[in-house]
Amino acid sequence: MPIKDPYSYSSAVGQGGGTPFASYGEGRITAVRVWETNNNYYYYYYYYNSIAYISGFQLRYGSTWSPVFGGEWGEKQEMELFNDEAIVEVSGKYNPADYICYLVLTTNMGRTLSAGQPSQVSFNFYPANMGNELRLLSGRFNGAGITSIGAHWGLVYMEGAGNSTLETALETVTPII
Repeated sequence: MPIKDPYSYSSAVGQGGGTPFASYGEGRITAVRVWETNNNYYYYYYYYNSIAYISGFQLRYGSTWSPVFGGEWGEKQEMELFNDEAIVEVSGKYNPADYICYLVLTTNMGRTLSAGQPSQVSFNFYPANMGNELRLLSGRFNGAGITSIGAHWGLVYMEGAGNSTLETALETVTPII
């Protein structure tokens, strides 16, 4: 039976203050960058690890990078995806009062990119339909970091590539007669 709606949305989590964003680009996501800010400090010989959060991120579609959403400060984590590799899960933790604290992107090949500190409230996003992959991230950011995040899932049709997720999904559908 054909897929009724090949797209799905994982509702945004987080406080949600600031400027709205939605990543965009043509083709498959081929790389990702995430910046994390750690507000660690010393006070008289004592080390304090206060909060860590996601300050910004950037996705590459094909060979073109999207704008940076949030900021490019803190430590940068980067992952390039292999051919036929796609992001199939977005998970992490958020503080309901302010920022996304921890972000993990998992691929269909089992590789992960993680940034931030795993504390606060957990979230786990994945596509509603088999064969779908991450198409874009949306949410809000302010002057310091990402305050909310949601995930949009769908099929990617890459004309002439012979490895499109749309072609694969349609080949596995058996019509009912």
